[in-house]
Amino acid sequence: MKNLICLFSILLSTGFLFTACEGPMGPAGTAGTNGTDANATCTQCHNSAGVDSVKTQFAYAKHAYGDANFEEVGSTGCSPCHESEAFKYVVANNVSTVFTIVPPATTYSNPYAASSSTSYGPMQCNMCHDHLHTSYTFADFMPLTTTAAVPMTFFGGAKSIDLTQDDSKSNLCAKCHQPRPLTNSNTDKNVLNYTGLVSNPTAVFYDASQANNLNVMKPSFRTSTHNGTTAAIFAGIGGVEFGTGYSNSQHTTVASCQGCHMANMSGKAGGHTFNAQGNFNGCNVAGCHLANPISSTTSSKYWLQTRNGVKAQLDQLAAKLQEGGIDILNRMGDPTGNLWLGLTTNNYDGNLNMYDPVNNPEGPTYNTTMFQNTSTSGFTAEQITFNSSLPKLTLTNAQMGAIINFQLCLRDFSLGIHNAPYTTTLLANSIAVLN
Repeated sequence: MKNLICLFSILLSTGFLFTACEGPMGPAGTAGTNGTDANATCTQCHNSAGVDSVKTQFAYAKHAYGDANFEEVGSTGCSPCHESEAFKYVVANNVSTVFTIVPPATTYSNPYAASSSTSYGPMQCNMCHDHLHTSYTFADFMPLTTTAAVPMTFFGGAKSIDLTQDDSKSNLCAKCHQPRPLTNSNTDKNVLNYTGLVSNPTAVFYDASQANNLNVMKPSFRTSTHNGTTAAIFAGIGGVEFGTGYSNSQHTTVASCQGCHMANMSGKAGGHTFNAQGNFNGCNVAGCHLANPISSTTSSKYWLQTRNGVKAQLDQLAAKLQEGGIDILNRMGDPTGNLWLGLTTNNYDGNLNMYDPVNNPEGPTYNTTMFQNTSTSGFTAEQITFNSSLPKLTLTNAQMGAIINFQLCLRDFSLGIHNAPYTTTLLANSIAVLN
C-alpha cells in the first residue's frame, strides 16, 4: 500500500510540473482562405469517362507495350523516337537534322540525338501532352508538345513535312513516324544524295569487286529506311522520284492522323489506341466518305481495290529486284520478325537478302540463296568462311532507289490508303526504271 501511495504521489507531482511549464495561450490565428478542393480539380479529368478511359485505351497501343521502349534506353540516336524524355529534349532544344562536320572529325554526322541524361522513359501521356498538371484543368491537354513543321532527318533537313490541317496536330506524329536517313559509307558520311540516284540511274552504286572508295555505300542486311515511313508517304515527300506524274491524295491536305487513328472506338481500335485497323469511324464523317461509307468488305474502290493494287505493285517491284536470279530483298515468314507479314506474296520485310547470322538468324530458313554480307562483325570463323562462299551483290543507282521506294511503300503499312496517287506512281516508276 505504501508503494502505491508513493507512485500516486510521484505521478501527481509530475502532472503539476508539466502544468506549471505550459505557457500562456497565444493570440488567435487569422482564418485561412478557402482554396479549390483538390479532389474536385483532379476529378475533372481523372474519371471513368476521362483519363481512366484513356488509360484503358492506351494499354492497347503499341506505343505502350512495344519492346523498343526498353531496347533503346540509353541510345541517344534512337531515343528521340522511342523514349519520352528524349523526345521532349529534341523538341525543347529544337535539335537540328542538318548533317554537320564537328571538329576534330573530318566527316559528316547526324546531330539529331538526345543527351545521355535524357535518353530514357517509356512513352506515356506527357510525351505528347507536356503541359499536363500545370493548371490542373482541361487546358493542360493543349497545346501538344509540338505541332511545328518537321525537318526530315531522312533528307538531312533539306525537306520538311508540314501538315497544317486540323491545327497541325499531325506534325506531332510526323516527328517520329518518318524514315531514317541513309548515309554514304566510304566518302564523307553525309546523307545519301537521293537526287543523284534519279539523275544517273545506270551508274554503279555498289560493286564488291571494286575499291571501297568507289562505292557510294556498303549495303548490309539492315540497310533500310527503318520502320516509320508513314509521314513521308502521307505527305508525298520522301521517295526517290524516278519519272514524272506525281500527285497526292486529298488525305494529304484534308485528313489528319488523329482524325482517323483516334476516331471513336470500335473494338480495340480508335481513341488512344492509335489503331485504325477495322475502324472506319474516322473515314465515314461529313466532308469525307459519309455519302459512300467505307468498310473493308464492301468498299472495293477505296479499300480493297487500292490495297490489292499496291500489293500487286510491290510484288512486281520485288520480282524486278533480283541479281543473278537471287532476291535482293529479304523474305521473312516469322510474324514476330516481320511487321509487314502478308503485305506481299513472298512476305518481304524490306531488309536486304544478305547473310547475317547475328541480326537475321532465321534468314536461311526463308531465303533459298543469300548474298555475302559486306561486314562480318560478330561472326564466328565458321560463319565468315560460309559468308565468303556466297555470291557478291552489285547494285546500280536505279536498283538502290527502287529498294528505298519499296521500303517506303511497304513500311507505310497502309498499302496505299494513306496516299494512293503518290504510292502507286512511286512504285510504277520504280518498276519502269528497272525495265
